[in-house]
Amino acid sequence: MRITAAYNTFIEKMTRLNDLPLLALRLIMAYGFYNPAMMKIKDVGSIAAWFDSMGMPMPALNAYLATYTEFFGFILLFLGLGTRIITVPLMITMIVAIVTVHTGNGFEASDNGFEIPLYYLLILFTLFVYGSGKISADHLITKFRKK
Repeated sequence: MRITAAYNTFIEKMTRLNDLPLLALRLIMAYGFYNPAMMKIKDVGSIAAWFDSMGMPMPALNAYLATYTEFFGFILLFLGLGTRIITVPLMITMIVAIVTVHTGNGFEASDNGFEIPLYYLLILFTLFVYGSGKISADHLITKFRKK
């Protein structure tokens, strides 16, 4: 009986931390997309040429889509603004990256495999399902609208 009560108390107290993992996941994803986005913005022409060399259709359009999806993804995930919306194009970007770049290299990240983009995809899916949490612009906007 005491063990059950202690466990229930522990679970009740732990629920106060529910939003911290969502914040951490958002910030990690924002950081993860920052450098690739900045690299692509600096020379999107090279990205388009790389996409063309892989036989990707409409390489220039896809280069711009990937670049600005990652750029706005970085900003919106950092702020926790429109989190569920921005995760959709980011997940699509990760699926395309896995299929076009990483699958042929196997799973291991050390071999440029699909390990890291798969982790990104799973984290993005988690944010899509659970949202940005209470430590976010989304939550502040929702709270303000209810008043």
